[in-house]
Amino acid sequence: MYIDSQAALEAFVERAKTARLLAIDTEFLREKTYYPKLCLMQIATDDERVIIDPFAVDDLTVLKGVLEDENITKVFHAGHQDIEIILYDIGCVPHPVFDTQVAAALLGQTQQIGYGALVHSVCGVKLKKVDSFTDWSARPLSESQISYAEDDVVYLPQIYDSQIEALEKKGRLHWLDDELRIMELPETYMPDEQERFRRLKHVGQLSRRQMAAAREMTSWREIEARKRNVPRKWIITDEQIVESCKREPRTIDDLFMIRGMRERLTTRDARALIELVVAALDSAPDTWPELPTSGKSEANVDVQVDMLMAIVRIRARENDIAIPTLASHSDLVEIARGHYDGAEILRGWRRDIVGAELVDFLEGRLALSIEKGRVKIKPTKC
Repeated sequence: MYIDSQAALEAFVERAKTARLLAIDTEFLREKTYYPKLCLMQIATDDERVIIDPFAVDDLTVLKGVLEDENITKVFHAGHQDIEIILYDIGCVPHPVFDTQVAAALLGQTQQIGYGALVHSVCGVKLKKVDSFTDWSARPLSESQISYAEDDVVYLPQIYDSQIEALEKKGRLHWLDDELRIMELPETYMPDEQERFRRLKHVGQLSRRQMAAAREMTSWREIEARKRNVPRKWIITDEQIVESCKREPRTIDDLFMIRGMRERLTTRDARALIELVVAALDSAPDTWPELPTSGKSEANVDVQVDMLMAIVRIRARENDIAIPTLASHSDLVEIARGHYDGAEILRGWRRDIVGAELVDFLEGRLALSIEKGRVKIKPTKC
């Protein structure tokens, strides 16, 4: 059902109040804006599926009640961006939520399995992807576009039921709790401007003093992009920030020496930016940021991480869990350095499956050997 009136939307909301679940997906554009532009919202229950046209209805916030209803599970696949859009356009974070991509990683699929691959695996259906890169803001929509949009939710209830059954059978249903709880927190979708610099391309080329300047430039860019609702790179690019900070600029003229910067910044903006940069360059060293150092090329750490990963691979295969879901490389680096506090691998179900063994191995209570071409984990003889 294609919903293109407020009355039709409100009638659907009334029907949805008795649903056990809402399978949700969105179509959006973000090429020319900071915030995603919602173009379609697809919702499926056990009994119907609807395509909501946000350009044709007056008030999407009528969905807020069912999106926050504790008795209705909201099912997504890789739902972070969908929830971000809902928060921005409707003003709430759906809860409770279930993410089929997260669940799939605990059931032997790859960590970031695509929706199409999961539908084929669980439902035996091969989806058509001819409209993957369509312009969802154009109207009217074609029949193939509407069919594509429907397909993105129609199989989610079946996948949800299948995954719940499999997770319960394996005793893993509550393993999802922490990750799903994070998805339900509004702050998950509110970027920290002061931390954005860590995602700059080539930020590792900077000294700590220069990183302090990059932190301020990136924070300023984030605030301006949000205020103007334009992509970050339209303000200044990652490359311009990094190259500027390498020069440790102290005047507007220094800033304008970077190619393209004069064309992007007004004198007023450049003056505000240089004040932030100079203050950062002159700040106390103990306020300068640090980036996590790589475990590679550290004495013994890279070798230890490789050996820890061998144990992780064995346990991941035995328990039918995606390796990155069981143990991140950064966690293995940290515990190889002897930093156990805060490592995700040493908490909850991950500790039970492999984390405690990794500690035993590092402390000499377990050893690796090869028998008949296979890696074996054995207690050491004390």
